[in-house]
Amino acid sequence: MSFELSIDWPEFLATYWQKKPVVIRQAFRDFQDPISPDELAGLAMENEVDSRLVSQNAKGWQVAHGPFTDFDQLEESHWSLLVQAVNHWHPAAAELMHPFRVLSDWRMDDLMVSFSVPNGGVGPHLDQYDVFIIQGAGKRHWRVGNNDVIAQHSPHPDLLQVAPFEAIIDEILEPGDLVYIPPGFPHEGYSLENSLNYSVGFRAPSAKELLSGFADYVLAHELGSRRYQDADLRLRDNASTVLTDEVETLRKMMISLLHSQDFTPWIGEFLSQSRHELDIAPPEPAYQEDEVRSAVEEGTPLHRIGGLKVLQLAEHTFINGEILSSADSNFLSLLANSTIITPTQLQPFTENPVLLAQLTGLINAGYWYFAEEQDDA
Repeated sequence: MSFELSIDWPEFLATYWQKKPVVIRQAFRDFQDPISPDELAGLAMENEVDSRLVSQNAKGWQVAHGPFTDFDQLEESHWSLLVQAVNHWHPAAAELMHPFRVLSDWRMDDLMVSFSVPNGGVGPHLDQYDVFIIQGAGKRHWRVGNNDVIAQHSPHPDLLQVAPFEAIIDEILEPGDLVYIPPGFPHEGYSLENSLNYSVGFRAPSAKELLSGFADYVLAHELGSRRYQDADLRLRDNASTVLTDEVETLRKMMISLLHSQDFTPWIGEFLSQSRHELDIAPPEPAYQEDEVRSAVEEGTPLHRIGGLKVLQLAEHTFINGEILSSADSNFLSLLANSTIITPTQLQPFTENPVLLAQLTGLINAGYWYFAEEQDDA
């Protein structure tokens, strides 16, 4: 299943991206849901999958976290089932991410899918990341406000909402319609009937996350061991005084780490890691190199597992938080830019024993799989 998205990307980036929200009617023409409500409910029963059930009743807002065992006690209205990173677990749904790859793989986070009954929603809220919300089956009423300063509150410990706001978008979305919402714009969506929604979210790391991640890397690799020095130490009137230039020297010691050659491999490792668990299932028994070569010769395409990030930065290629080294840049580019690799593309590399061994290792790590494995699952 493939999806064609009707967006003029240069115009969209210039006019809307991180500037203002917009509804795009029939962004996906003749839209067909890649996943059913029953399949989504099945994912929410799995331990590895992050899911939650948000409902509202006379007692207020309620939030329950998966995995769930059943949904028999649910009412006919006022609840939503939300499942994160569906693209990691459902190949057909993962296809919805492909049209957005033009905006960069490292910025893309995951595909959240929600099933809502009439009046189901999570209440008015705002996000700190860009999101494209695609309407699947059913209809949903969306309101989006301006990015004014709005007070947030928690009607439930696991739910953060905002106060009522004046809408600048007030629309009913039907299958194939899309609403784009930049960070900081309050919004709320309520289903008018049983409906599916697909939210393509974009990663936006905070300075706190970056600093914490880099600090962990520095400690793990025993970097930054150079100590403070002050060969030009000056006397001061009071022993308690810390001089401004001393503070600046300490600051420069920290900044020098960010400008060191170690920063690039760390940022590549950091950005290529997924926030959600991947569906990594190493083949059993493991492939032998001749078996990989035979599969390619037989015309079997190679698929990348959903959600796996393969990023290229400077002269490095990163896969799921690790540097992948190879003497063949074309081989690395093929891995990075193709989620499905055809036998024709692979065949020249399987003739190279070194690259064949490397490819076999990646398949045995569970990062790529031959297409028939999916059919047998």
